[in-house]
Amino acid sequence: MTAPVNATSPARRPLRSRTVFAAAHVVADPLSDTTPDGPAALDWDATLAFRHHLWSHGLGVAEAMDTAQRGMGLDWPAAAELIRRSAAEARAVDGLLACGVGTDQLPSTGASLGDVRCAYEEQLGFVEDVGGRPILMASRQLAAAATGPDDYLELYAHLLRQTARPVVLHWLGPMFDPALAGYWGSADLDAATDTFLRIIAENPGKVDGVKVSLLDAGREVALRRRLPDTVRCYTGDDFHYPELIAGDDQGFSHALLGVFDPLAPLAAEAVRLLDTGDAAGFRAIVDPTVALSRHLFRTPTRYYKTGVVLLAWLAGHQSHFSMVGGLQSARSLPHLRRAHELADGLGLFPDPELAAARMRKLLAVYGVEGT
Repeated sequence: MTAPVNATSPARRPLRSRTVFAAAHVVADPLSDTTPDGPAALDWDATLAFRHHLWSHGLGVAEAMDTAQRGMGLDWPAAAELIRRSAAEARAVDGLLACGVGTDQLPSTGASLGDVRCAYEEQLGFVEDVGGRPILMASRQLAAAATGPDDYLELYAHLLRQTARPVVLHWLGPMFDPALAGYWGSADLDAATDTFLRIIAENPGKVDGVKVSLLDAGREVALRRRLPDTVRCYTGDDFHYPELIAGDDQGFSHALLGVFDPLAPLAAEAVRLLDTGDAAGFRAIVDPTVALSRHLFRTPTRYYKTGVVLLAWLAGHQSHFSMVGGLQSARSLPHLRRAHELADGLGLFPDPELAAARMRKLLAVYGVEGT
């Protein structure tokens, strides 16, 4: 393993060989008098400061995505305000920004295909109006309302005809959200892939890229090789990202990853080595991070956000460890303790003593003293 990258030294050179987004978490307002099922309340200063941290390292920000607890505490009104504020900050620093477009303003059950279409249109128009690059997120309501592939083909074609700029299509697997099982009209992944690729082929020039979060490297590579040359593959595979980003003699994946929220300094430095053609140097930095990522994304995978926010607190990016919807309780104390150990071993904390002191305070809350 190479020496840890200095996490306190923001990069000054832009990334060239890969387009890399970190899906960013949100910082809750710990003093807000709300409940787990109440409106989301955010600490806007800390939330936006973290986006500047990501931009300072040359990464793009994927806003209002799964990592931001979209659909797990972050409601559409809060997501819309987050997108609006982040877009303004991105313009101020020329930061790369892509924003999630979904249907989460609808009730969880009972929505028709027409309701889904209108909800997508509302959010798509909002993101484009504020200047964000749209990411068409998978929709729970569409998964419930669709009766087969034709419903997906028709609805996505309708949306893509309206877009002012190419979008990113997002395929989020059921390990991240069980309500998305059978997306694209089939539980058979080969059939679903064919529908996904047909949407792209039938709407040329409308798709910038695809974000694939299936945690199956072989399937992502096979899909990547079938994409048109003009369409990027953004890996969302938080288990196999080193080999997917490094690529092979037939291509590579770009990245849109939740794990790059805590790994931003290391990820940026590694991609800069790829910029120079140093694939071995890239792997020397990112390969050791996989143990932490696999730990954070351990089953049930959808609760990975808890570890991500813990590491942000330990690193000093926020003053507390509380989350929208009370999700800080979604992982066990041993899980959180191990996350600290793995991150510390990677040199991710600008102030390791602060991180250790905060971890001790958290342990003490649970009655674990003297460790």
